[in-house]
Amino acid sequence: MPALPGARVISTCPINRSVFLSLEANAVQVNRWVVLKFGGTSVSRRNRWDTIGTLAAKRLADEGARVLVVVSALSGVTNELQAIAHGDRVAGRIAALVERHRAFCTELDLDPDTVLGERLDALQALATDPRAATRPLDWQAEVLAQGELLSSTLGAAYLRSRGLDIGWCDARQWLTAVSLPNASEWSKRLSVNCRHDGDTPTRERFAQQPTRVLITQGFIARHDDDGTAILGRGGSDTSAAYFGALLGAARVEIWTDVPGMFSANPREVPDARLLARLDYAEAQEIATTGAKVLHPRSIAPCRDANVPMAILDTERPDLPGTRIDASAATVPGVKAISRRNGIVLVSMESIGMWQQVGFLADVFERFKRHGLSVDLIGSSETNVTVSLDPSENLVTSNVLEALSADLAEVCRVKVIAPCAAITLVGRGMRSLLHKLSDVWATFGEERVHLISQSSNDLNLTFVIDEADADGLLPQLHAELIRGGAMPVNDDTVFGPSWREVVHGRVPRATPWWATRREALLEFAQAGTPRYVYDLDTVRARARALLATPAIDRGFYAMKANAHPAILRAIVEAGFGLECVSLAEIEHAFASVPDLAASNVLFTPSFAPRAEYDAAFARGVTVTIDNCEALQRWPETFRGRSLWLRLDLGHGEGHHEKVRTGGVAAKFGLPLARFDAFVDAARRLGVRITGLHAHLGSGIDVPGHWREVYAKLAGLADGVGTIETIDIGGGLPIPYTPDAQDFDLDTWRAGLAEIKGAYPRYGLVIEPGRYLVAESGALLLTVTQVIEKDGVRRIGADAGMNALARPAMYDAYHGIHNLGRLDDMQLATFDVVGPICESGDVLGRDRRLPAATAEGDVLVVADAGAYGMAMANTYNRRALPAEDVIG
Repeated sequence: MPALPGARVISTCPINRSVFLSLEANAVQVNRWVVLKFGGTSVSRRNRWDTIGTLAAKRLADEGARVLVVVSALSGVTNELQAIAHGDRVAGRIAALVERHRAFCTELDLDPDTVLGERLDALQALATDPRAATRPLDWQAEVLAQGELLSSTLGAAYLRSRGLDIGWCDARQWLTAVSLPNASEWSKRLSVNCRHDGDTPTRERFAQQPTRVLITQGFIARHDDDGTAILGRGGSDTSAAYFGALLGAARVEIWTDVPGMFSANPREVPDARLLARLDYAEAQEIATTGAKVLHPRSIAPCRDANVPMAILDTERPDLPGTRIDASAATVPGVKAISRRNGIVLVSMESIGMWQQVGFLADVFERFKRHGLSVDLIGSSETNVTVSLDPSENLVTSNVLEALSADLAEVCRVKVIAPCAAITLVGRGMRSLLHKLSDVWATFGEERVHLISQSSNDLNLTFVIDEADADGLLPQLHAELIRGGAMPVNDDTVFGPSWREVVHGRVPRATPWWATRREALLEFAQAGTPRYVYDLDTVRARARALLATPAIDRGFYAMKANAHPAILRAIVEAGFGLECVSLAEIEHAFASVPDLAASNVLFTPSFAPRAEYDAAFARGVTVTIDNCEALQRWPETFRGRSLWLRLDLGHGEGHHEKVRTGGVAAKFGLPLARFDAFVDAARRLGVRITGLHAHLGSGIDVPGHWREVYAKLAGLADGVGTIETIDIGGGLPIPYTPDAQDFDLDTWRAGLAEIKGAYPRYGLVIEPGRYLVAESGALLLTVTQVIEKDGVRRIGADAGMNALARPAMYDAYHGIHNLGRLDDMQLATFDVVGPICESGDVLGRDRRLPAATAEGDVLVVADAGAYGMAMANTYNRRALPAEDVIG
């Protein structure tokens, strides 16, 4: 017999008779079932059926388990059958389905008449069935069942032709629909639940099946009149779960077109992380609040029977996927963020509801009357607001009008739509609120209609206008990671990102300090704390940015690091210097004696008038950001050329304290005052030659700068004197171990595109961190290693006095034991300094050599930006020393 193609991915064992003979010999070892479910996309191509056969054989060979394969209809078939069940072009649609299945048989080298003749006849007979004229529910159920009956019959024949000993069984012989209280006739036939409490007779009947591999259908069950019933939405997932529970299976594997559940929709958030392990409750919440990879109904049967579940990728079966079971560690933290669109809010207000007995009963009776299920609820003394999820309700304008009319009898009604529900899911949400400051700040900029926290402490939901939700998920996901609310470094829960799954992980270059360990240890002997800077790294970053064709000039934001050697290296690479104080201007000219005034940009914030006068006297380019300076100091600016810094109405960045736009930020002229500034400038003969906007630091969305240029260029066209557009800096560097290098190629492409649309303006950037952060290493000496109440701490001879970023911004810096880099016996420590402040912590929960001891040298990585520049002598501690390499 020929081997199944595709085995190269997951198995080198061909599917042939000898394999199954050896399996029969081992059958007495294990008689437990593994359930494999495959969706429509997984059964619609020949190579996918090859994978199904290989997977079934692998489960047999590796585990000795029996295998039940549960399949959906071919992709798109159920939608066609639903149209037929509604009476839409019945004959034509059935003819098309017959032709599609016959063609697929031919593609699989099978004879259509032999394999599917009876099935296709049954499908065609439904069109002439006397019931077709009135389309009763039992007829509709039979129509909808045909897709799975066809695909399972076809699949069984193909896998037999490829050498797999597989039997076929009718799911309606095993799954029995049960009626729930208050269920409608429609739901009793077309959206049923099934009994799933496994019993010995059921398992014995399955054990008597003649083959060790069986294929059956998802989506269908037996009605109590012995006719067909349909499980409804998510039916195939749920069927697999029912079978798993009935059989007490070793596990239920849901095979689909993505490799598991992710921390966000990966198509919207490429950096979303695979969720490797979840407990049933977390998986239920994630599925319920938006994840489409697993239907929420499918989890309860497996949870009740304590059957593990796995979500796996048919196209990439070697990936670990997501495992869901009762033994998953309950790691606190946000596991996922999701978005549901089309949410309808119904706000009901009445002074008379306060302490009125039965008011809510009256209100909710009206929702029941219209067949509406309420999702979220928020209340106050005079208002109750609820949400309606369109995935669970028929929410049409007619339904809402009728509901509003009924509610108007007891309260004032306002319907708010369309809305989006943004939900954070994870363990211990109440204990995480202090880590959500950035998230709260972001939502503070949106119009939040409703906030709901679940009573089981597993989710927190924000309902906002749907238009405001566009582009929000990537920002919120990044903020959850930066703030520590989403513990992505815990590899028991989080796997690779979607970007890594699709494109592979791009290996990070070995940091320069790891290759210069001996030199750094020698520097440390001269005393610590000590900063050491690698100038080759600075030059490489400068060259990379200036190699961008769309960029005309660059100014280095020297507040990040003003070491003279660094300034000289950056100027030699082609950058000018951006200063924010008169002292920085003087330092720039002192450090680079031949520096031209045209290569200096002065961008102060609330500087005194004298600094502006001195800057103009020096001949440097001056930027201002308010009308008041022109009004109060007209003689300083009269007849001058200058740049204008604008606030585009919002800020971005890795922490709220580095967001330099929006009403809470002190920087920039509001757009509402732009025309007034231009008028005032013209009256003084001031020529505005540049527009500038810098909205924050550590922005990891490459398209951000393109959008800034576009907005400024649109304004520049109306001024008439603009020559230059300055899009600021804020480019990020990968501080955390799992972070990837900034996508410079995408960044460049965006700038090239927008520069092509507005070619008449010079494009200026003013990066700081990006040029110097990775060049700096802070050397510290271990002073003590102690344990307190189970927390182990490494003390160093400097902390927040030498590096303020962790205390100020909750910033992450890699910390390593320089003398023990090769020591793999690790333990978890907090790394702290000697400053008399509780916030003096450089890093928490760091994995460092367990043998770390007094006198060891630590290196704090990526400390070249805002390290020495923000160092201080608090507690009368001395400032760090500085050295340069290269």
